[in-house]
Amino acid sequence: MLKQLSRPVISLRNFSTSRSNKYKVTVCGASGGIGQPLSLLMKQNKLVTTLSLYDIVHTPGVATDLSHIDTNSTVCGFMGPDQMPDALDGADVVVIPAGVPRKPGMTRDDLFKTNASIVRDIAKCISTKCPKALVAIITNPVNTVVPIAAEVLKKAGVYDPKRLFGVSTLDIVRSRTFIGNSLNVDPQKVTIPVIGGHSGVTIIPVLSQSQPAYKGSQSDIEKLTVRIQDAGTEVVKAKAGAGSATLSMAYSGARFAGSLLRGLNGESGVVECSYVESCVTDATFFSTPICLGKNGQEENLGLPKMNDFEKKLLEKALPELKKNIQKGVDFANK
Repeated sequence: MLKQLSRPVISLRNFSTSRSNKYKVTVCGASGGIGQPLSLLMKQNKLVTTLSLYDIVHTPGVATDLSHIDTNSTVCGFMGPDQMPDALDGADVVVIPAGVPRKPGMTRDDLFKTNASIVRDIAKCISTKCPKALVAIITNPVNTVVPIAAEVLKKAGVYDPKRLFGVSTLDIVRSRTFIGNSLNVDPQKVTIPVIGGHSGVTIIPVLSQSQPAYKGSQSDIEKLTVRIQDAGTEVVKAKAGAGSATLSMAYSGARFAGSLLRGLNGESGVVECSYVESCVTDATFFSTPICLGKNGQEENLGLPKMNDFEKKLLEKALPELKKNIQKGVDFANK
């Protein structure tokens, strides 16, 4: 059974606040290509008072470098598995970009073995050191590793589906950019829901619900849909062996983490699309617009209205998504 969107998708904007709540954010994978620019952006977030950085190499140097930035937050660096518990202790928000990057010719699935183990181990530590944290997973393949984290937290008896998120924000950021460029409008004034998952055909940009309206032929719509779905590969090819999407992913991850903090801080109307445990479709995890608040997910806003083309995209996505999810569950339960 498909749950329809119960309210309009709310456009997100930068938000400044005078509240004095103090939040600890831990970035796991802080020394990497995503982790460093993500940590830089989090250092600039006024809701962050403690920025805890964890990685297996170079973290003290990254932390010292960031600590010289003149914003009112303390930066701490932790390196190696023995220090992971201290990095996570008491965190309010945990952002996980840890993992190996995608290289030319690699699919997100190729990353699975290494990245699945990384997320599993971090989730185990979260279960004991910050079980109430809001956890935002960037590590690919998101479709598969988020269910792994869920299974680990279930085994530890601390799983709360309202506090675990897969970050699919980059698909929305890309959609807004491409639509804005096409319409010659400010991309930050574009709103569009992107649902499903975070790889290939599981990425479903609901172009019919774009505001302002996307004015293209059916051929244009199909080409733009494919471009959004394959945008990660576009970056990998352009970097020619030098990595995958890091800067745009860091921007998107910081935006999502910032939205989690805004919800924690009591701001109303904070909405982001996110890959979460869901009963909206037959897939047990699915990305839809989510209303965020003090306990993480306040409300799943369900599926937006879709035209026949988008409904066919959903039909095509679901079998792949279910397969991705089951792979994660099987890995976690070995």
